[in-house]
Amino acid sequence: MSDNPNWRIITPVKKQINFAILLSTLSAICTVALLVAIAYLIQALLQQHIQQIYTIFSIIVLLTIIAYVLRLNAFNQSHFAAFRLEAILRKDMSVHLATLPLGYITTTGSGAISKIMQDDVKSLHAFVADATPLFARAYVFPVLTFLALLWFDWRMALLSVAILIVGMLIMSLVMKNHDEMNKVYNQARENVNGAVIEFVQAMPVVRTFDGGQKSFRRYENALYAYKVILSDWYKQSGLTARISMLILNPLPTFVILLIVGIYLWQHGQLSFEVLVATLLLGTGMVESLMPYMSLYHLIEKSKISATRILELLAVAPLPQTEHSKTPEQHSIVFEHVNFRYPERQILALKDINFTVPEYSFTALVGASGAGKSTVAKLIPRFWDVDSGTIKIGGINIKDIATTDLMAQVAFVFQDNFLFSDTIANNIRLGVPHATEEQIRDAARLAQADEFIRNLNDEYDTQVGERGANLSGGQRQRITIARAILQNRPILILDEATAFADAENEALLMQALKNLMHGKTVIMIAHRLATIQHADQILFFDQGELIEQGTHQQLLQKQGRYVELWQAFQQAQHWHIALKPVSSVAHGESSHG
Repeated sequence: MSDNPNWRIITPVKKQINFAILLSTLSAICTVALLVAIAYLIQALLQQHIQQIYTIFSIIVLLTIIAYVLRLNAFNQSHFAAFRLEAILRKDMSVHLATLPLGYITTTGSGAISKIMQDDVKSLHAFVADATPLFARAYVFPVLTFLALLWFDWRMALLSVAILIVGMLIMSLVMKNHDEMNKVYNQARENVNGAVIEFVQAMPVVRTFDGGQKSFRRYENALYAYKVILSDWYKQSGLTARISMLILNPLPTFVILLIVGIYLWQHGQLSFEVLVATLLLGTGMVESLMPYMSLYHLIEKSKISATRILELLAVAPLPQTEHSKTPEQHSIVFEHVNFRYPERQILALKDINFTVPEYSFTALVGASGAGKSTVAKLIPRFWDVDSGTIKIGGINIKDIATTDLMAQVAFVFQDNFLFSDTIANNIRLGVPHATEEQIRDAARLAQADEFIRNLNDEYDTQVGERGANLSGGQRQRITIARAILQNRPILILDEATAFADAENEALLMQALKNLMHGKTVIMIAHRLATIQHADQILFFDQGELIEQGTHQQLLQKQGRYVELWQAFQQAQHWHIALKPVSSVAHGESSHG
C-alpha cells in the first residue's frame, strides 16, 4: 500500500483518515450486529415472546442510530481531511515552486503547473473524501458477515463466500489488462481536453486564418480516438464485466441463498430464523463491495493525479549556499561554461568564455537557437551550468543566495507579463513600498506617463488579465518602468523591442536608454541597429561563441557578423514595388 501514490499523498492528513476508517469500521460492526438482531427479532416474533421482541427491537433502533452516526462522522472526517489536504498540497507546492530553478518552471509551462495545482489536487477529493471510509466497509464488512454466517450455519457461510469468490475471479479477468488500458484511456482523455483548450485559446487566430477547419479537425480526431479506445475496451471486457457485476450483486446472491436455504429448511436442516439471518448477512456481504466498485475509476484517476503531484514535489530545488556572499561590483564573467538542457543530449552552450565589465553594454547576437537566451538565463540561475563557472563581481553565482542574486538582476523580456491589477501596482511590483511620486517618475523615464494620464483612471486603471486592456508597446513600457523603479545594477534585455512598431520603437528605445543608464547591461537583439554602439558584441552560433568585439572591429574581421549585418541592411531596404494598374492589365509582372 505504501507504493500506492494515493496512500502516499494523504500523509499530511493520515491521522484524520485513519480516524475516519476506524469510525467506518465501528459502523460496519454495528450494521452486522443489526442484521443479526433482526434475525433474532424474527425468531422472537414467531415464538411470540413479547418482552424479547421489545428488547431486541430497542437494540435494533439503538444499533441503527449508532451505525448511522458513526458512518456520518466517518464521512465528515474524511471530507474535512480532503479539503484540508487540498489546502496543504497547494501550499506545499507553492512553497516548493519558489525553491525550484526558474528554468524548470518556464520549460514545464504555467498551464501544466496550474493543472497540477488545481485539477489534479481537486481530483484527489473522491479518493480521500469518499473512498477511504468505504475501504473499511469493503474489507471489514465481508469478514464480519462471514464470521456471523459461520455462527449461524457453516454451509450457508461457505456458499456466500463461494459466490463472492466466483464474482471476484470473473472480475479479475476484466481487470487483466486494466492498467495498460486505463493508461491509454486517460491519455486519450487528456488529448481531448488539450485539443479543446487549444481550440478555445487560439480562437482569434483560428477565426482569422483557419476558419476552424484544421484546428477543429484536431479536436474531432482526438474525440474519435477517445471513442475508439472506449469501444475497444468495452468489446474486450463488456461481457465478462456484465457477468461479474451480475454475480457481485445482492439480488442474485439472495436468490441462490434463498433456493439453497429453503431446501435445507424443508428438510429440517435449517431453522427459519437462521434462514432469514443468512439471507440478510449473505446479501450484505456482497452489497458492501458495491460502493467501492462504483468509485473504482475515480480512484484510478486520482492515482494519476497523485503521481503528478508527487513528481512535482520530488523535483530537486535549486541548491543554496549556507553562507551567501554579496558582490561589491557588478562585472559578469563566464569561464568555460558548458550547459545542456534537461532531457536533451546536445549541449546548448559549449565552452563559453567572456567578460562583461561593470557599467558596460554587451550585445548578444546570432541566429535563433544559437544560445543567446540561454546565456542570459544562466546569469540569474534559471538553471545551473553543467561545468564551468559564472561570476558576478568575482563571486561564483552559486555562492550568492537566490534572493540576493535576483536583487542584483532586472529583466525586460519580449514576452512581458502584467498582473490583473492596476498600472500602479504593476509598476511597484518588487518594490511594494514605492510612493506614488516614485512610480510616476519611473513611468516618465519609461515614456509611459503620457499615455497613462490619458486613461480614464490614470494609474488606477485595471490592465486586465495579462495586460489585455493595453497595447503591446504600452505593456512593454510599463515593464520598463517596473525595472527602472527596481533599479537593480545588472540589466538583461531579451528582444525588448521585437514586436514594436516604428512609433513605439522610438519611445521604447528612449525608455531603454533611461533604464540602461549606470548599469551593467546585456542585450539580446535581432535588430542590429539597436546595438551598433555596444561596448562589445558577442556572436553565437550553435551554442558556441565564435566572434566578439565592437561593431567596427567585427566588420573589419569580415567574419560571420558581417554576413548578419549585410542581411540586416538588405532587410531594411526591402520593399514591394508596385506597377500602375495599366501595366498589370497588360500582363507585366513586378518583383520587390
